[in-house]
Amino acid sequence: MLELIKETPDLEIQELLSNDVDSIRGRLESLEIMVLLDGKYDSLGAILEIHSGAGGTEACDWANMLYRMYTRWCEKHGFHIEEINNEAGDEAGIKSVMAFITGKNAFGYLKCERGVHRLVRISPFDSNSRRHTSFASVEVTPLFDGNDVDVEIKESDIKIDVYRSSGAGGQHVNKTESAVRITHLPTGIVVTCQNERSQIQNKERAMEVLKNKLYQLEIQKREEQMKEMKSDMKKIDFGSQIRSYVMHPYSLVKDHRTNAENANVEAVLDGDLDLFINTYLKKGE
Repeated sequence: MLELIKETPDLEIQELLSNDVDSIRGRLESLEIMVLLDGKYDSLGAILEIHSGAGGTEACDWANMLYRMYTRWCEKHGFHIEEINNEAGDEAGIKSVMAFITGKNAFGYLKCERGVHRLVRISPFDSNSRRHTSFASVEVTPLFDGNDVDVEIKESDIKIDVYRSSGAGGQHVNKTESAVRITHLPTGIVVTCQNERSQIQNKERAMEVLKNKLYQLEIQKREEQMKEMKSDMKKIDFGSQIRSYVMHPYSLVKDHRTNAENANVEAVLDGDLDLFINTYLKKGE
């Protein structure tokens, strides 16, 4: 067809061919990304954790904005997100949140989101409308199938605390000590769960998360080839953000590892993360 329109130009055929090329290009890019998701744990679900950084209400609001961003991304791509724990901020937003994201390749896509995220904007909480910089950290770990996680946890190695759930909820919330916090004493890992209706259910969920985290530690000890998982698990330093979201004095989201940019901050915060995820995968970090 291309040869034909070279000899006999036809605008209608040219438009049809242009549409076909765009469609093929899109399918090829999707195929390329699928081929790149070949890491050992890329096909698994993911455990998403977001923690607000220094900055009080500003940082808590930013953590909440990030959580909404990932929730919207999951909705657009058919992933199921289940909130496991949510610690509300003192005035607004969230101090921390943890959620299970299930669906094929959830970890493969979201592993690039690990690190510190920085927001620059005019604060809605500042009566003088000054510009504020806020930070939040994102951690993404593989969600191993319960049948595959063979980790023995000794009763003597854990400390279990129960307390009343905080934040909005049903009639049982804030009335009974249903929330559970489990501390694994040898590693210092702390897991909390308060979103289930009963203490037993919260304990089961918390133990599931703890097993996943301990299983990942065992893998890291035994397999030196897991460089891709170790490379990003750096100490969180709020001066070394992976991505900046600037809403003032200009509009730009920039990933500092790949230099990918999108001037439409609102679209990114509404879940439009494909540019950043795909660029990271193609770069092969």
